[in-house]
Amino acid sequence: MQKKRVVVTGIGPVTPLGIGKEPYWRSLMERKTGIDLVEFPNFDMEQFKTRIGAQIKDFSLDDYLPFHKGDRHMGRASQFALVGAKIALEDAKLELLPRKGVEGRYELNNLDSCKIGAILGVAVENMEIMEGSYDSLLKYGSPRRLSPFALPNVYTSSVATNATERFGIHGTTFVVSSACASASHAIATSYNKIQDGPEEMMLTGGSDACITPLTFGGFIALRAMSTRNDEPLKACRPFDMHRDGFVMGEGAGIILLEEMNHALKREAPIYAELVGCGMTADAFHIAEPDPTAISLSKAISQALAMGGVEPKDIDYINPHGTSTPLNDSTETKAIKRVFGDYAYQIPISATKSMVGHLLGAAGGVEAIVITLTMKHGMIHPTINYEFPDPECDLDYVPDGPREKTVRTALSISAGFGGVNCVLLFKAFEP
Repeated sequence: MQKKRVVVTGIGPVTPLGIGKEPYWRSLMERKTGIDLVEFPNFDMEQFKTRIGAQIKDFSLDDYLPFHKGDRHMGRASQFALVGAKIALEDAKLELLPRKGVEGRYELNNLDSCKIGAILGVAVENMEIMEGSYDSLLKYGSPRRLSPFALPNVYTSSVATNATERFGIHGTTFVVSSACASASHAIATSYNKIQDGPEEMMLTGGSDACITPLTFGGFIALRAMSTRNDEPLKACRPFDMHRDGFVMGEGAGIILLEEMNHALKREAPIYAELVGCGMTADAFHIAEPDPTAISLSKAISQALAMGGVEPKDIDYINPHGTSTPLNDSTETKAIKRVFGDYAYQIPISATKSMVGHLLGAAGGVEAIVITLTMKHGMIHPTINYEFPDPECDLDYVPDGPREKTVRTALSISAGFGGVNCVLLFKAFEP
């Protein structure tokens, strides 16, 4: 039996560069960066070896959604996911109606709510709630001062369930957590769900808000983050010789996947078709990628094979491109393994150079980039690429936006623990 075809009909980026597709895309084209110095109240930032990140400043859920009493207890990652979901649903031309008798909640008009689900990626739970609750426990020496709403909103699953509750979604709902590949794994899982299951639509992608003292400090202890505190705008420099670590970001990248015939029947906008995915594990180290790049290259090959696409047909790659010494060289090696000499002809641009590393949301905001690249026929640059590295010698689009028709593109994600996920998109043809 022929598999169902799956298309992207709505996108909802919530990023340090902008919220919504127009501000996000415009900032990428203008080579802007969302990276700057961060501050934690009640902490001496001089004690933090890294003091830079990509924050979404002046964010308020009230600016995007009507108030609901549960909002005050919700974690930041859940809030980002809600906003991204609303933007994606509306972008897909779905009508959100106020739910009768329930303040601040919606239902989707003219849809079977059991045939739309939500599978989202989250790398780290709502840590600001966890950290605040633990501080309260230590301060008062008793659990009596803990909020009864804290634990339900700390669960990673709350990022998805808050969205389904808000928009009246009754289909398959859960969270995928696979470190920096979480959003891509969520998209791949949603893709398979539409192909094989009863759902016709899946809200997917990822959300994370990890710029908190404990999470930030933990990554500093790992020596994984850039310490270029004197030049925050130049700190994230994927594939550059002088890269010294990733820059943590926050936000959400939410997309709506839809079965093709369902989308065509309701005359939905179609950005691209998702045609394949590849998933492997390095089985090498809890934090470092396998330097042979064998497993990552196999994930790329799996995605190509599933989509029936030859390596020479790839027009663009959006890489993981974290700006860490090991990841960038390993990823370059994986691309060369699969594409051979043709690797030097493929434009490769790293979104993280401008938005930072959104951890569990990274694959979502990068998949959105591919849909917009196909729509506009433009490739955004990799900024801060100034000093070529002999181990990273491909075309990273360093000089500025590049005009190019992109019909087939890959999004590569590679998370801590060696979890790899590659997504293959094609320009849609009915």
